[in-house]
Amino acid sequence: MSSVSRVSAPAPSTTRILLLLGPPGCGKGTQAESLARHFSIPAISTGEMIRGEIRAGTELGHLAAGVIHDGGLLGDDIVNRIVKSRLSQEDCAAGFMLDGYPRTVEQAHYLDALMTGSGLPQPTVIHLDVHPEHLIARICNRRDCPKCGAIYNLLTHPPLHDGACDHCRVELERREDDCETTVRNRLAAYEHSTAPLIDYYKQGNYLRVDGAAPAEQVFASILQMLN
Repeated sequence: MSSVSRVSAPAPSTTRILLLLGPPGCGKGTQAESLARHFSIPAISTGEMIRGEIRAGTELGHLAAGVIHDGGLLGDDIVNRIVKSRLSQEDCAAGFMLDGYPRTVEQAHYLDALMTGSGLPQPTVIHLDVHPEHLIARICNRRDCPKCGAIYNLLTHPPLHDGACDHCRVELERREDDCETTVRNRLAAYEHSTAPLIDYYKQGNYLRVDGAAPAEQVFASILQMLN
């Protein structure tokens, strides 16, 4: 599989708007942090937006908190309004990167209309594509330090001392949901919900990147395509 394939070039603009798509464990968090730092734009996740509204005590925050407290899932209307509120903030003036939104084609239509109505370019979509078996191996070999939060991988980034954190020497732990059955279920749910979204975005500014490569190589490939 080629490391990067390009469907269409991003429209030239001084405003950088990026969307990150990819399955659980593909490295979106690492790439989001690197890209945000490189382009000096905020990396915004759905969870961050929702928590921000709740902390601020806004009307949207109260609505979201009520739904979450009752164990429900936030509908598109509330999520879309929260996205609109967040993207209107000053730090998004030169661009932004979204991770976790949109999740559906309907949300993608809303974002398109929001960008058009705000005079902003349509986003460039970065799809971190990783074969499911590679993801399963990556996630199931992940270990965390319960004290400092350092993350290791027994295959690609093992600790210097077997089973212990390099910094704290505390015994590493595996997350309960990092077992193979759970990971396969999560990947199946992702494919079911996200496949239509990827098909939708393939008609626009879409980059597919081999997310199985080392993080530095993935980042370099993304920059090469964006530039």
